[in-house]
Amino acid sequence: MSTSEPAGPEPSAESLLRATPPHRLVATAHRLLAERVGAEEVTVLLADYGLSVLQPVTHLPHTDEPVSAHEGPAGRAFAGQSPVVEITSVSSPTQAVHLPISVRGDRLGVLSVRLPRAATDTTTVLQLADFATALAHEVITAGRDTDLYLQARRTRRLTLAAEMQWQLLPGRGCARPEYVVGAHLEPAYTIGGDNFDWSTDADHFTLTVTDGMGQGIDASLLTSLAVGALRNARRAGIGLSDQACLADQALFAQYGGEKYASTLLLRFDLDSGVVSAVDAGSPELYRQRDDTVERIELEAQLPLGMFEETLYEEQTFHVEPGDRLVVVSTGVHSALGGDGGTFAERALRQILGATREEPPHEAARAMVDGLFEHFGTRELAADASVVCLDWNGRP
Repeated sequence: MSTSEPAGPEPSAESLLRATPPHRLVATAHRLLAERVGAEEVTVLLADYGLSVLQPVTHLPHTDEPVSAHEGPAGRAFAGQSPVVEITSVSSPTQAVHLPISVRGDRLGVLSVRLPRAATDTTTVLQLADFATALAHEVITAGRDTDLYLQARRTRRLTLAAEMQWQLLPGRGCARPEYVVGAHLEPAYTIGGDNFDWSTDADHFTLTVTDGMGQGIDASLLTSLAVGALRNARRAGIGLSDQACLADQALFAQYGGEKYASTLLLRFDLDSGVVSAVDAGSPELYRQRDDTVERIELEAQLPLGMFEETLYEEQTFHVEPGDRLVVVSTGVHSALGGDGGTFAERALRQILGATREEPPHEAARAMVDGLFEHFGTRELAADASVVCLDWNGRP
């Protein structure tokens, strides 16, 4: 009489996603969810570079019809970063569940799953949320090996300068218990010189916002060198002021002072909330504490690369739990409206107040939308970047 070996445990969804070829993630997700929760339709929607629409990942170079990134069930799931069960007629045998696809605070898109109505219980929705997070990690990893998911984010072609800049960026958000960061860049498809960068370790968070002078390829090359030099110095364990000094030397050696990059460098101590800062140029920093909005006035030092061997000095200020910090580039605070007034003079503080309760990602986007309204067109005269950080601190 023969006996069979007992079946082993069912492989996890995470392990099966990791094992699938990069271009087959959507098909594998559909198969797994059909087998495990009875899914009838599975759609992966990725946010475009302008964060205006969510585009289904299908057969490229064409995608199915996009949906709004801010309205409708999928848009609410993306903006609110929480599952949304779409309300349908009670006579419908199925319901759609929309779940954010995000990696550690970086919002990528939405997973939409149509299920039998009886399957949309709380336990299943939570399982789907975990699945969406696992899928998000694989989409990021797959981006190293395939262009599929980067192409699916585009409503039109990027300029070469914009292609270089988006590849340089760390993401559009990050989150830890101590802080949440959201950022937005425009014009998304033709960006040239604006950049933001960050890095975290056990006890510190470093944030830089850079505005390379010029436009197009020239600005992108300049900013790429500045960010690369800052990263190189930071990864060597060098202090904030010396990071600025070494980046300054790298830019001056390349351009001889003819081109420079305005940069704000911030380093947060996660235990104490003490922030070290080097203001090397034009990005401006605002702090919202309770109902008060104030510009943090730092000692204005020379932009990186303007003169040879410039020495930079750190300053410090303090953030408290509940504070919001907002960094805006020159293209935001100095943008001129139709009446000749700047955005900082006319509208910035008002928008900061109006978006206080919004999450950082949505607040950053709303500020750029306000800039479009102030400027009177979506065709901006200069690059515009906004970085919004909510500080929670440590207990």
